[in-house]
Amino acid sequence: MLIGYRCSGKTTVGKILAAELGRIFIDTDALIEERAGCSLEALVCLKGWDYFRELEKGLVQDLSTRDNLVIATGGGIVMDEGNVKNLKKNSWIVWLNGRTEVLKERMVNEQRSGKRRPSLTGADPREEIEVVLSSRKPLYKGAGDLIVDTSELSIRRAASLITDNLPKESVEK
Repeated sequence: MLIGYRCSGKTTVGKILAAELGRIFIDTDALIEERAGCSLEALVCLKGWDYFRELEKGLVQDLSTRDNLVIATGGGIVMDEGNVKNLKKNSWIVWLNGRTEVLKERMVNEQRSGKRRPSLTGADPREEIEVVLSSRKPLYKGAGDLIVDTSELSIRRAASLITDNLPKESVEK
């Protein structure tokens, strides 16, 4: 299970981990988009963040009962204590962290490629990252079994660090 702020590498690292571990990869945001039939940006615009968070909570409840998955979660998944409890039932959780400037640059590059994410605060991207991270860092830290700072790591090196630190029972699951 991978948690962290947007653009910290959850999806990219998660795909590599799933391939290396022979598991199914699931990106919760992508699955919500698929089920809703629209982008997260459109979903949040049409129905609001509360609706999105309820969809996310239901998905976490379902996924927490399944084995042999590598899951990349939405960045705000840790804001709901019930989500964290459900994830901890059957998961080893890795917090992918990154410096503000690195996350901002990744967001800018992602937007250039056409992917848009809904704003969380309506603020400038750098300010938004700092504000949101200041409230979420304690939640990420509390939920994570391992912290990996992806600011300077290649995707493969981040995945390697995770597999090197996986508890034996997680590898066998």
